[in-house]
Amino acid sequence: MIEAPRMPSGPQVGRLDHVRGADQQAFTPRTPRVVAARRLQRRRDRDNTGRFLAEGPQAVREALDRPGVVVELFGTPAALDRYAELTDAAYGSGIPVSPVTDEGLAALTETVAPQGLVAVCHQFDRPLAQALARAPRLVAVLAEIRDPGNAGTVLRTADAAGAGAVIFAGDAVDPYNGKCVRASAGSLFHVDVVRATAPAAVVAALREAGLTVLAASGYGETDLDDLADSDGLARPTAWLFGSEAHGLPAELADAADARVRVPLHGRAESLNLAAAAAVCLYASARALRTKKSGDPAA
Repeated sequence: MIEAPRMPSGPQVGRLDHVRGADQQAFTPRTPRVVAARRLQRRRDRDNTGRFLAEGPQAVREALDRPGVVVELFGTPAALDRYAELTDAAYGSGIPVSPVTDEGLAALTETVAPQGLVAVCHQFDRPLAQALARAPRLVAVLAEIRDPGNAGTVLRTADAAGAGAVIFAGDAVDPYNGKCVRASAGSLFHVDVVRATAPAAVVAALREAGLTVLAASGYGETDLDDLADSDGLARPTAWLFGSEAHGLPAELADAADARVRVPLHGRAESLNLAAAAAVCLYASARALRTKKSGDPAA
């Protein structure tokens, strides 16, 4: 259960007009709440607290649209003024809004040119069984993917393609890693995020839930175009994606219903993970949409 945020003591913005001239009371890198929030840049502290940081106005906007997620909003007085609708939305939801100095903001961010806002958020991943009970028609499984930029980009693509769930399986990157959150461009807050330690059990659960399980592999025996032309994508599908460096573990690829390669019509040796995932997910999205529009029972 997500706890309701508590209003802390100390300098705080109550209304937008309080933001102007707040520099004198703004938090610094040494303020205890800034120090505590900064620790969330480390996975150990994210795991221990069940919280993470969402940086930038886009991520903050999407986080605020998901009720009960944001714990506190930090921002420079200038940014809190510039993004007045977000400041007012936080205040209207009873979320503490805390001005920070430029140095305080820099301590909370990992980008070279931060945009002035950082939200402390509750983690909100779902158990696998709960996500599958919602009957998603398209699922992306990130198996052993450790690069946070790749993971966040695939998560963003899965959201854009209409996937209902993204599963981080096995020894995968933390979905709440700062780079992953930024690369997702807000999509982290749109889909069901699942963390599962046993990839083989994930495949079994997906199949039991009625999804066809396809493994994306550059060495797959099945051509994506052929699969799409034969209506092989016109059913609820889960795609397995492995790390860019090592691909899918052999036992996981073998457990899928088919190993599928993206055809290369030019001279490129291969596609990177994000590009291959986009091609696969959109091929499924198109097939599912066509099937649904052409078959009232679908």
